[in-house]
Amino acid sequence: MEPEAGRQDMSRIEEIIDILSKEFPEAGTALKYRDPLQLLVATILSAQCTDKQVNKVTKELFRKYQTAKDYAGADLEELEQDIRSTGFYRNKANNIKKCCKLLVEEYNSQVPDEMRELVKLPGVARKTANIVLSHGYGKAEGIAADTHVMRLASRLGLTCERNRDKIEEDLIHLTPKKHWILLSNLLIMHGRKTCKARKPLCKECRIRHLCPTAFSLD
Repeated sequence: MEPEAGRQDMSRIEEIIDILSKEFPEAGTALKYRDPLQLLVATILSAQCTDKQVNKVTKELFRKYQTAKDYAGADLEELEQDIRSTGFYRNKANNIKKCCKLLVEEYNSQVPDEMRELVKLPGVARKTANIVLSHGYGKAEGIAADTHVMRLASRLGLTCERNRDKIEEDLIHLTPKKHWILLSNLLIMHGRKTCKARKPLCKECRIRHLCPTAFSLD
């Protein structure tokens, strides 16, 4: 990235954050949870599934399984059926059970509050870890690059990468650390409401003037 282009993108990100912060003053995760363990489970379930559906499933799931030990000792087939409607339920159930078994054995049943420890857990990559850290502990060790963030970063010309981790690296390079959590939240909200995957609503977009692809998407 050329130094001048980088400075321009940094300035654009600050303006994007300023505008979207006014549009979404209470931007945050739509997942419903009470503690880091619930957030971890909900985030694992959210892969390829809407937050609305995850919340529907976890309403009962969180009553049935209340501790890491509960998940670790769960019957796998029963857990699969409990989360079936979130999709990819066999893989998710397996990861949740293994993840919680490791929490019990290595972390005193507590969800770690450090990136290097979180990514050791089955089913937990940087995106999931970033969500748990930011919303569970209020810590910014990176930028949660979910599908909305990845899509918008590309459309806004903030990255040329396609790999999730590389997109996160580009956004980290351009964004002040104090805004890492907020940027992800705002891009997710904007992606859901306006910059949709199949048909972006460019005419309704408040940051259209900052988007190099807006006109081509009309």
